[in-house]
Amino acid sequence: MSQTQGQDAGLGIRGNTLRVYLYILQHGPCELKDVQGGLHFSTASLASYHLKRLIEAGLASQDGYGRYIASRDATRQILEGYVKVGVIVVPQLLFFAVLFSILVGYFAFMTAFSAAYLPLLAGASVALVAVVWYETIRAWRRLATWK
Repeated sequence: MSQTQGQDAGLGIRGNTLRVYLYILQHGPCELKDVQGGLHFSTASLASYHLKRLIEAGLASQDGYGRYIASRDATRQILEGYVKVGVIVVPQLLFFAVLFSILVGYFAFMTAFSAAYLPLLAGASVALVAVVWYETIRAWRRLATWK
């Protein structure tokens, strides 16, 4: 299977296969029993099935010790719109949502001293925060369906 075919297949992974990919991405090289126990699969064959799907898609490989490793090349495609902070995966827009929420809060406080800016601040702030939080929540829900 070519690299391109594996990458195309990676964009379509979901459900337990995606959970397995995220698990080995977050935990590093893992043995079959680690994946089974970590994801609470009932049998090792279920974990093996999903690991084989990842290998066939070019999203994972096995090292010389038989441990499974996530392909770093595929991470960018699968987690598009997300960023990995340590072992946590969060939407990229989360940082903007927090930043704009703080800014709007600050400017709202400052408007208490000069009411002339209140209508402009309120309209722009509500629109900006609503759009950013909407996109962040939408991305987070997409991530939650993978788990």
